Amino acid sequence: MSTDTTASVSTHILDTSIGRPAEGVAITLAARAGSDAEWTALGGSATDADGRCKDLPALPEGTTHVRLDFETEAYFSTQHSVKKQAEAQQDAPRVRDSGAFFPEVAITFAVTPGEHYHVPLLLNPFGYSVYRGS
Repeated sequence: MSTDTTASVSTHILDTSIGRPAEGVAITLAARAGSDAEWTALGGSATDADGRCKDLPALPEGTTHVRLDFETEAYFSTQHSVKKQAEAQQDAPRVRDSGAFFPEVAITFAVTPGEHYHVPLLLNPFGYSVYRGS
């Protein structure tokens, strides 16, 4: 929750390659007070079955920049294993091993005290997009 002196951040991930939320993606949160300041790791969490990360740490007073790091490689490795098992069961042709072109996604953005920032990640094995949501 944001206050007059702090901002707040939330996120969720949609895997656009399957049209479903991305569950189990580890996310870490870092913040800094000014563009020349050092990053401070605040902690992290992982996305739930709805692709949401509801328990990110609070931002400290004076935060001006935030960085969300999404660990996408492990997620896509798991997804690929599930797909291979399903294909083997259906005797379907094998799909080229795609893995994850982006093993991690780091999103950095500026914040203003008193504002809430919802930053969704639209993800697939070969691309991603982010935006400021509501």
